[in-house]
Amino acid sequence: AAAADGLKDALAGAKPAAEPAALQAALDKLRTDMEAKAKTAADKNGKDGAAFRAEYAKTKGVKKTESGMLYEVLTAGTGAKPKATDKVKVNYRGTLPNGTEFDSSYKRGQPVDFQVNQIIPGWQEALVMMPKGSKWKVVLPPELAYGDQGAGAAIGPNQTLVFEIELLDIAAAP
Repeated sequence: AAAADGLKDALAGAKPAAEPAALQAALDKLRTDMEAKAKTAADKNGKDGAAFRAEYAKTKGVKKTESGMLYEVLTAGTGAKPKATDKVKVNYRGTLPNGTEFDSSYKRGQPVDFQVNQIIPGWQEALVMMPKGSKWKVVLPPELAYGDQGAGAAIGPNQTLVFEIELLDIAAAP
């Protein structure tokens, strides 16, 4: 409504209701407030995620890679392992460390296909290690997921992510 009123005033040649300097100051404050909120969330997610990963690493059967990815083999597959350039078909469930689900191919009732080297680094690392037919639980530190940017409303900055990944099929890239 305010934007429409401003447009009408501008078209009519009327004096603006707010001076440009006041508008800029309001926008600057809004940006500063949003940046502070994002930093607070990033700090909290970073600390909480580090604590979660440290605790999960103690779980029997969990392995840790040099990059910091944690994984547990839930079902051992016996097929081939995909290369970075291969296309794969997977079912997966993604959650935050607190168990909040943010995505699931299972819920959609349809696996997804993608090329291994076109996804987040943690998935790239895990998939080339997984034999076809495997199902793994993978815990990714933020630098192997979406980093300090997060992704959409569900995945905040510096968020640790937990995935169950089931490698259903592998096809060589066209």
